[in-house]
Amino acid sequence: MNNVTTKKPIYDYIKIILGTTLLAIAINSFFEPLNLVTGGVTGLAIIIKNLTENVIGGGIPLWVTNIVVNIPLFIIAITLKGKNFGGRSLFATIFLSFALFYTQFLPHVSSDIILASVYGGVIAGSGLGLVLSAFSTTGGTDLAATIIHHYIKHISVAQIMLFLDAIIIVCGAFVFGGVQAMYAIISIFITSKVIDGILEGVHFSKATFIISHKSEEISSKILTELDRGVTGIHGEGMYCEVDRKILLCVVSKKEIVKLKELVREIDKSAFIIVADVREVLGEGFIEYKQ
Repeated sequence: MNNVTTKKPIYDYIKIILGTTLLAIAINSFFEPLNLVTGGVTGLAIIIKNLTENVIGGGIPLWVTNIVVNIPLFIIAITLKGKNFGGRSLFATIFLSFALFYTQFLPHVSSDIILASVYGGVIAGSGLGLVLSAFSTTGGTDLAATIIHHYIKHISVAQIMLFLDAIIIVCGAFVFGGVQAMYAIISIFITSKVIDGILEGVHFSKATFIISHKSEEISSKILTELDRGVTGIHGEGMYCEVDRKILLCVVSKKEIVKLKELVREIDKSAFIIVADVREVLGEGFIEYKQ
């Protein structure tokens, strides 16, 4: 048991380090060179750097702004989420600032603003997704979004971030122009989708609800031929007032066609409902590690 509890925090910190590095690469190699203000404190830092170029040589570095702006947010985070959350987020923010420092020497990957928006969004989303999956944030709007999500749980963290980032994008539009702002919106949209994919899972499956008067025969065939589990749910047809057993079965995408054919062979009048499933944990799918 001690080995399990010890490995989990170490694994989370590895994800934070990798995630913040990916985010720093996206900012330094894709966003900042083309003035793409993609929201967050780092987006704000890009604006501040540009506005202070005439005051300080090269402007205020991104990593400096990232540290200074995030300090007040950690007081709130620690209050709501506890010391563990605040500690991880503090580590993530500090390491992001460090990553922004050591990745600023990387070459600019592309001068094409379209490619920078797309690939920068994918890399940034991958990095943020890793950090958020480790029960942490990199500070800024994602930290603020996590705090808001604590009170409004029916809205995803990515959606809240999208709203907060829009405010910073508007500021960027006034500084760098509307074209950069429009491409930044594309990048943020891609980032949010990648984050959702990482947090909610990308292992898509299909959930089927089967209503038939031959439920016993159908469930037996599914168990033997598809080697999938089936759950019987008691239901009642309100029109004919007849008790029916509803079969619930989750299968992979490639098995859904065979499942439908199997049901049709037994009962052509069976009622089948097929729904998309984002992620499935359990035997036969993604299994918990002991």
